[in-house]
Amino acid sequence: MVGTTRWDVVTGDITRCAVDAIVNAANNSLLGGGGVDGAIHRAAGPELLEECRGIGCCPTGEARITRGYRLPARYVIHSVGPVWQGGNQGERDLLASCYSHSLSLARHHGLRAVAFPAISTGVYGYPRAQAAKVAARAVAEALRRDPDAFDHILFICFDQENRALYDAAVRDAVAAD
Repeated sequence: MVGTTRWDVVTGDITRCAVDAIVNAANNSLLGGGGVDGAIHRAAGPELLEECRGIGCCPTGEARITRGYRLPARYVIHSVGPVWQGGNQGERDLLASCYSHSLSLARHHGLRAVAFPAISTGVYGYPRAQAAKVAARAVAEALRRDPDAFDHILFICFDQENRALYDAAVRDAVAAD
């Protein structure tokens, strides 16, 4: 826990999370793609694609919000992570920005429970262990700045190896209190 916020790391399918918002590891167009992005678009239905078309693009490191449509989550926060280019192109700051922008949008909309995937670790190639540390630190910093803004933060991992990385990163980030 950070402040009053419960923080969990689980293995599962983010499209099945009954939370206020799930975060989509989106591409700049917001029009769907592979991995988590494609799964969220398929599960939400064609209305999500229509709403995303109306929004336009989203720059790397930022986030946009839509309704959840057919998902159990009321909202989808679309955040565009960086493509890994070796670590010297500002990737860490851009990835951290994905998490802080997503939480800022959630807070602005009064959303109290948010689930995150492992942004940028699929086809964008961000090293998984490094991504976990960046994600956990960014979320912990946001929770320390506004300790009562959220009830529950989840990291939804697609396999046990990723879950172990996020468990360790969250423990380290919480211990930094």
